[in-house]
Amino acid sequence: MSPTQGVIGEAWELYKRHWQHLLSIAFIVYAITSLVGLLLVATLSWFGAILAAIISLVAYFWVQGALITAVDDIRDGRADLSIGETFQRVRPRLGSIIVGGILLGLAIAVGLLLLIIPGLFALTWWSMVIPVIVLEGRSAGDAFGRSRDLVRGYAWNVFGIIILTFLILIAFEIVLSIVLSPVADWLQSFVSDVITGTIATPFAIAAWSILYFRLRDAKAAAPDAAPAEPPPSEPPTAEPPATEPPPASPPPPSSPQPPSEPPAQ
Repeated sequence: MSPTQGVIGEAWELYKRHWQHLLSIAFIVYAITSLVGLLLVATLSWFGAILAAIISLVAYFWVQGALITAVDDIRDGRADLSIGETFQRVRPRLGSIIVGGILLGLAIAVGLLLLIIPGLFALTWWSMVIPVIVLEGRSAGDAFGRSRDLVRGYAWNVFGIIILTFLILIAFEIVLSIVLSPVADWLQSFVSDVITGTIATPFAIAAWSILYFRLRDAKAAAPDAAPAEPPPSEPPTAEPPATEPPPASPPPPSSPQPPSEPPAQ
């Protein structure tokens, strides 16, 4: 069975069982970030918009790391970490998460500009970069290679899960925009960011985190080397060590010859 089978269903079951914990983590970040961004734009105009974008970027990666950590925590059926402890556990890796996320976004954006196909490859191959950084503690550079190793052999299935997750997010945003269409634009944007980030983002992160766990376990179970050859049915007989022949015995001493007679005078 493919390790990617049933990922969306497992993510939904996890989401239903622990929605209060997951939504609380996301709501804190998205509500504060959206409110601060709204105030910055209202008071500082374009400079405030730049500051709000930077704050939103950092907050997005932080909440993504926190949700991945939370999913890892609740896989055993209960939340052992509080919300504060979850964010504290991610904080030492926040720099690597931001660097890896920005590099991943640039790679996907450049790939999409190059006839779209390279961007889809980048999205698939490096989809596990953030989970690898958060859960394995790797650097941003190492995480790209590790993500490629995890996805290898399951690329089409991983791509399908990512696209399905994005379609669910898009459908949620469309429905929400229709519901909020009567309100003012600024209020619609504020409410939409908070609700989408709070409700939809935890499900997407749960699906991608479970996908990481499935791929990691599948790679760990796969044999890394060829099986050893079976032992021979009979133990080989050892050959006796070669012995040198004994040295030849010296020839017997020759008997002395009698002296020859002197010649006749």
